[in-house]
Formats: sequence, structure tokens, C-alpha cells
Amino acid sequence: MGQPMPYPVEPMLAVPGELPSDREQYGLEVKWDGIRALVHLDGGMRVTGRHGADYTRRYPEISGFGLKSAVLDGELVALDQHGRPSFLRLQRRMHLTDPEPAMLELYPITYVPFDLLYLDGTPLFDLSYRDRRALLDELDIGAPPYFPGESDLLSATYEQGLEGVVAKRLDSPYRSGVRTPWWIKVKNLTTREVVIGGWKPGKGRRSGGVGSLVLGVFTDEGLTYVGHVGTGFTDTVLDELYALLRPLEIPRSPFRNQVPWRNRWVRPDLVGEVAYTMWTDEQRLRHPVWRGLRPDKLPAEVTL
Repeated sequence: MGQPMPYPVEPMLAVPGELPSDREQYGLEVKWDGIRALVHLDGGMRVTGRHGADYTRRYPEISGFGLKSAVLDGELVALDQHGRPSFLRLQRRMHLTDPEPAMLELYPITYVPFDLLYLDGTPLFDLSYRDRRALLDELDIGAPPYFPGESDLLSATYEQGLEGVVAKRLDSPYRSGVRTPWWIKVKNLTTREVVIGGWKPGKGRRSGGVGSLVLGVFTDEGLTYVGHVGTGFTDTVLDELYALLRPLEIPRSPFRNQVPWRNRWVRPDLVGEVAYTMWTDEQRLRHPVWRGLRPDKLPAEVTL
């Protein structure tokens, strides 16, 4: 008899960085702009995210791939009309715990598998990335290819408007729940998670609602202000943020440092993602643009 299927499995995580100098030791994958998810197949199907979050009912269109017993690691993505991952489209689905058929049709989700951790009674965590990928490719379930580290995949993703690549050591095992330099995420766009600590009321067209968000990250001293973001929103997104933030309001600032302007303060429970050009010398985000909420992230994980 084989070994029982592990459940749930925490994903192995990459560190941010640049392409390694010994590129021949790595395989490059496209970095998918979505939500990390593990698919557990054992007579039925369960889809989980980080910290065991259950996504099964949220994404009913994800199939079992014709496999009897397996654990897959991959990404949930929403593709636009050009076949590129759209985080904005994904936002329309990620908060729906039981989506209606109309939403499934308007914003379908695709699962992109890129690792195989368990198959038919055999755990594969200690196999090398090269060997796990070979087994995954043999299953013929639509796993995207990976490329030698000396390829120009990073340039190709930039030209196609994709987020970047992940460089994975060919000899690396899988270490569940560990952030390891064996995997390096190399981004074309600089993005990061931020914690919402407040909001500034809007003016003009945004009057009566959210004008901008007050952003922070956690340091040893507590929640630290790193800037405001007031661009990258649609009217629908602003309405949704207003509905989420109002119940979280508190009378005092949650930030340990001074924040400019008069703001409405909230409990730092929500995590979002922004793109930005650089950090200033004062540790502020320069020209941040809102990309969306990240319900798959915990506020305590968002550090400087």
C-alpha cells in the first residue's frame, strides 16, 4: 500500500530577486498573475490556498484532470481576451464563496498546474524539481512548459505584458510552507503587498466614498505608514472597498508613525497589492497604483 495523501499542503514559496548567475542550474517558468492554489484529488477534489483556506466552492469550474489520486501545485488565473492573466478579472471572482452561473460564464477561472507533489500513493516532495516536472508533463494535463535558465523568457514576458518569471533550481526538493532561495521570483513590474490602515474621503466624483487608501507595512515597531494610493480604481472597486472598510473603522490611527492629511482609520485587517516605481529615501512608495485586494494574504506577513 502507498502512503496516505497529505492534506492540506502548504505551498513552497519563492524569494524576490534577480536572475541567478549560474542560470544553467535553473528552469524558468512564467510567473502567473493569480492566486496560488493546491488541488487535492482523492476520489473527490479539494482546492486549498495558503494556511489551508478552502477554495473548492469558489472555483467549481476546476476539474479533476482525470487523475485518481494526486496533489498539484499551481495558480488560479483569469485570462483576458488575449489569453493573458488579468488580476482585475480575477478580482471579480475571488470574493465570491458560491458564484452564480452567470459569474462563472463572465469571469471563468483557469487552473495552471506547475508542480506535482503526490501521485497514486507516492509522495514526491523529496524528488528534484526536474524529476517532478517530468512526471507532471507525463500526465498531459496542460502544465505550461519550463525553459532552461539561459533562455530569454524574462524578455519575452516583458514584451507580452506579463508579470515576470520564477527561476527554480533543477535539483531542488519541495519544502512545504518554506520560503526558499531555491525559487526566485523575478518581476518585470515592481509590486508588493500592503496593509490598509485607513482611507481618505473622496472629492468631486468620489465625494461620499473612498478617495484614496492609506497604506502600511509591518516593522518591529508596528504598522508603518508607506504612502497613499488614489489611482488604479474603478467606480465598482471603490464602492466595494467602501462597503468593506466602513465596518472596520476605529477612532485612532493604527500606524506607529505620523500620517499626513486627515483620514478615516480602520483596523489593519485587509491586504492589497500595488505596483510602484520605487521606494523613496523616506521609505515611501513612489507613484503607487492599486492592483486589488489580496484575501489570500495575512496582514502580519506584509513586512518591510
